[in-house]
Amino acid sequence: MELGSRARAGAESRLMARDTTTYSLAHVATMIGENRELLEVVAANPDDIDYGEMIYIIDGTEDGITAFTARGIESLQEFLQDVRSWPGGIRQFLIDQECNPDMIDRIIADEPKS
Repeated sequence: MELGSRARAGAESRLMARDTTTYSLAHVATMIGENRELLEVVAANPDDIDYGEMIYIIDGTEDGITAFTARGIESLQEFLQDVRSWPGGIRQFLIDQECNPDMIDRIIADEPKS
């Protein structure tokens, strides 16, 4: 019995609390002051966000809902900060993602002027 108790205690000590609150992409855009279309482009490649921090929710519509945990929002902000430091910044990122030129213009028009 002692062995089972130790094994169970070890397993419990490795468990971490998991964030169960998620925020829709549209709400995140408002929360962090980013263009929704830009977030949709980033979300299209889940490799840009920490694994498990971006979730696809099936809601019966064709598109579903993309949602982020709190850590997912941080990861998204870190990624965008990195992109803005690259040569060509957001514009080049959007070109590399093969975005429509009209979409690129709309997103760039929303970018902060520095």
